[in-house]
Amino acid sequence: MDPKIFAHRGASKRAPENTMHAFKLAYFLGAQGIETDVQLTKDDIPVLIHDEQVTRTTNRTGYVKDFTFNQLKQLDAGSWFAQEYRGTTIVSLDEFLQWIHDKPLYLNIELKNNKINYKNLEAIVYERIDYYQLVNRTIFSTFNPNSVKRLREFNDIETAFLTLQKNKNLVSYALELGANAIHIKYRLLHQTLVKKAHKENMPIRIFTVNKFAHVKKCFSFGCDAIFTDVPDKILKYRQRLYKNERKIKQKP
Repeated sequence: MDPKIFAHRGASKRAPENTMHAFKLAYFLGAQGIETDVQLTKDDIPVLIHDEQVTRTTNRTGYVKDFTFNQLKQLDAGSWFAQEYRGTTIVSLDEFLQWIHDKPLYLNIELKNNKINYKNLEAIVYERIDYYQLVNRTIFSTFNPNSVKRLREFNDIETAFLTLQKNKNLVSYALELGANAIHIKYRLLHQTLVKKAHKENMPIRIFTVNKFAHVKKCFSFGCDAIFTDVPDKILKYRQRLYKNERKIKQKP
């Protein structure tokens, strides 16, 4: 089975990351899933933003956790990317789920609790996913081992351990935590790891894949999904791979 293509923070090279512009564009371009990041506001509203601080992607400074949701909604989350996106707002998890629930898209939610260990983040986000009846096509991922352990409580949703670190015992370590999938940075990818994961029936997904050579390796190794900033480009790469495979098969 071909790896699924997830748009990393939406089509984040074409529109401001983690905004409705990026999500809608990813869907239009043909992505099979969307990856996004969740943090909590001061009043415990889950919002979609990658950084713990708003500095890089808005016109203000400060930590997400120190703003109420209404205060965050006043920020400009688009001008940093391009003036045409001026006035774009930070998206709440609910806004996003209302949009995605009737679309044939998979969803990967990264819980951003490896630096700030938001209280009850797992339960708050799970409750919203369950409310919109999206449990069966949602993956939770996190770099935080303790968060993976807490997610055991929600045993009907897929949980992925995220890592940037090389670990020869990664599969067994992830299993011990309670994860049932592994998400790794591309530089950690090797055939043995994929085989070990699949032997334990654990999907293995790769981030962040934007180059043809990397796509080719992920496909040849049998990875289950890739996360990309440029879903349109990756879809073209996939067509190119198929075309090359057909040519090889047709040779006498």
